[in-house]
Amino acid sequence: MTAPATGRSSPLVEDEMLRRPKSWPTSLTVGDAREVLGDDHLHAILVVDGAVLRGVIVEGDVPDDAEDDQHALVHARLDGRTVRVGATLDEARELLEQSRSRRLAVVDDAGLLVGLLCLKRHGRGFCSDAGVEARRASRASERPV
Repeated sequence: MTAPATGRSSPLVEDEMLRRPKSWPTSLTVGDAREVLGDDHLHAILVVDGAVLRGVIVEGDVPDDAEDDQHALVHARLDGRTVRVGATLDEARELLEQSRSRRLAVVDDAGLLVGLLCLKRHGRGFCSDAGVEARRASRASERPV
């Protein structure tokens, strides 16, 4: 991938982020979070209050003994799971390596969720909105009617 002709050394996270990531309200329960994380295509739960990102939940965040009706937000974190708009992809890759993750929520200076940076499993590129939509449509067409 080459950097755009803007003089930047690296493309920005907003050049590669998903612009329509799924998000869940702060009323999300532990039981709901377990169900969401049971889908092998979803690896991060973005918990929002309106458009403000309040936390990110990933596999292993919710203890086995947590009650299903408990609010899941108490198990969410922002630290190490977000990147600011305007950060370069090189900076984001460094954060991903440090956190040993493939997902970073993209937020603006006010903490509003603006996207999701999603490194592909093979590590050579990022998920796109078109690719996510195509997978969603493919799964929907495979379901029995």
